[in-house]
Amino acid sequence: MTTSVAWLAPICALIGMAVAAYLGSWVLKQDPGPEKMNSISVKIQQGAKAFLVSEYKMLAIFVAVVAVVMAVALSPWTALAFITGGVLSACAGYAGMHVATRANTRTAHAAEESVARALNVSFKSGLTMGLCVASFALFGLSLWLILLVFGNINAVDLMHEHVGMVEGFATGASAVALFARVGGGIYTKAADVGADLVGKVEAGIPEDDPRNPATIADNVGDNVGDVAGMGADLFESYTGSIIAPTILAVTFGSLGYFAGVDLVWAVVVPVVIAACGIITSIIGLFAVRTKEGASLHAALNRGTYVAAVLEICAIFAIFFLWNSQSQEGQPLWLFGSVICGLVAGMLIGKTTEFFCSDEYKPVHKIAEASETGAATNIIQGLSTGMLSTIVPILLVAFAIIGAYFFGNMAFPLVDTSEGGIAVGLFGVALAATGMLSNTAITIGVDAYGPVADNAGGIAEMAGLPEEIRDRTDSLDAVGNTTAAIAKGFAIASAGLAAISLFVSYQATMHHAFPDFSLTLTNPLIIAGIFIGAMVPFMFAALTMGAVSQAAHAMVEEVRRQFREIKGIMEYEAEPEYDKCVAISTNAALKKMMLPGLLAVVIPIVIGCFSPEMLGGFLAGAVSTGMLLAIFMSNAGGAWDNSKKYIEKGAHGGKGSDAHKAAVVGDTVGDPFKDTSGPSMNILINLMTIIALTFSPLFIALQVLV
Repeated sequence: MTTSVAWLAPICALIGMAVAAYLGSWVLKQDPGPEKMNSISVKIQQGAKAFLVSEYKMLAIFVAVVAVVMAVALSPWTALAFITGGVLSACAGYAGMHVATRANTRTAHAAEESVARALNVSFKSGLTMGLCVASFALFGLSLWLILLVFGNINAVDLMHEHVGMVEGFATGASAVALFARVGGGIYTKAADVGADLVGKVEAGIPEDDPRNPATIADNVGDNVGDVAGMGADLFESYTGSIIAPTILAVTFGSLGYFAGVDLVWAVVVPVVIAACGIITSIIGLFAVRTKEGASLHAALNRGTYVAAVLEICAIFAIFFLWNSQSQEGQPLWLFGSVICGLVAGMLIGKTTEFFCSDEYKPVHKIAEASETGAATNIIQGLSTGMLSTIVPILLVAFAIIGAYFFGNMAFPLVDTSEGGIAVGLFGVALAATGMLSNTAITIGVDAYGPVADNAGGIAEMAGLPEEIRDRTDSLDAVGNTTAAIAKGFAIASAGLAAISLFVSYQATMHHAFPDFSLTLTNPLIIAGIFIGAMVPFMFAALTMGAVSQAAHAMVEEVRRQFREIKGIMEYEAEPEYDKCVAISTNAALKKMMLPGLLAVVIPIVIGCFSPEMLGGFLAGAVSTGMLLAIFMSNAGGAWDNSKKYIEKGAHGGKGSDAHKAAVVGDTVGDPFKDTSGPSMNILINLMTIIALTFSPLFIALQVLV
């Protein structure tokens, strides 16, 4: 195998971009419906665009400052890669959101014909986003690897130095993702809380009623948080899952662990697996179709399963070819490592579905608890979220053990006794690659949800018949579950990728200092573990507090309008939607900076003080970060669907005391599942890649000392 095979990655990425452009243009050609619906959609488009432009202006300053620091402290190539990763992440989010904010009214209009046609429009919009994310990420990352790494395959030390520069790409993607997720999450949940608490509970009107002043801000938030923010989130997870095994292969090669093993295969295979995933995701698109009355969830699962089966076949072919050409070891065993990741990802998805879907007992129990008030609803929801962490963590643990075993079986002749870092961990990194190899269709099934949610809002505001809203609500309910499943994939893969990057950090430091080790007898490492375990809680507190403060301002504004603008409730006066949009925008832009900056600054400060302490810090942050991410995401999803379950008629239906209690629970769960929870996996990935990227600086400082 030659490194020329790596060109398959940017070629497949270009194919993905072409299909995304086709799907996006197809969506935009659909009928947007009458002027009343379209005018509502235009307001959402304008609000979303205005927020993203403001957010990206702030991020541009941040990226420029960090790039200058990287250019001085590390290298100009690292800084340029950092800028590339950030810019491509932002572009993917903007492209997907551009289509999504126009697909909402087209989905609502399609729902007037049938739910099947509405699914077709919304899912193609979602897959546009998915293909943009996967294609942009793979295109940028693979070109950097081809430019700086793959061409130096015979100079291992030079390749190791250059892969450190490419780490800048992943750092840029993670940094932008964190700000986008946090900023979008604060925006959307501030609006959502105002719309729910004042509109539903106090005024007794639907969330998307045109009389509700927060409804436009709420619908804008669905796009900036759950489309652009979610896209940036998966962009960084996908990038991390590809670059982690590549870094590990290069690092092991520089340490002499892969002596006698074809290093070309080891460094190229991750991008080839990702390239196949784009093609299989495109094929999976054709499997997503349904008839009126059929299960929407089954239709979406069919597309995911078809893509997964095809990807498994492609991955087997890759490792079989490697095995047939290998003279040392049995690389076919690595197929088992990838399968461990894929199986764990699928089972985590099913576990998430069990805890979050309104078809199963956990959600029913929360709905039942609502009959005795908001307090019991919240207690039951917290319990459900905590219980939901058990199986995913066990699955990740088994995936790590299994992937490690298969990795060691693949290279039984490699001696790592002196280094103390077993090559089986390369298999763990490949498990993360396998778990997110079908990122495009995973995002597609996720991103269609906000489009369906917006479609329901437009149907409500435009006064469409109740049956149309029922159709969009059925799409939205499934979308809540698929969104939770996608978050499960992102969290689990982030954990595996973070472990791989953590091992790469340890191996890099060991390469510079042979005596470097991370043992629990070192007080600095123990202190680092405790500090690292604390940071996700601090991060959650800052982001939840930001939503609380912004929501307080939103609630007061909605109450003011109901109180002072005469004729709103009688449809005689239009609410001042722009005031609510401005509150969400200003709060998100102001409050997103501190959590994001802390995630960047803390690892650098600790690493400059003690690289060993930073190792302990990362171990603590990854463990508690994963637990918090799963707990918060699943609790929020369960609260949301318990509310929707009651709205379907259970426990008294809409307007009942149980419904009011469920709305309060859902309001608590909103920042759990859409702000703090999904930001956790970005947090642990960002801090780990920051540690790895700045490791040359830490090494230089230790040498000076």
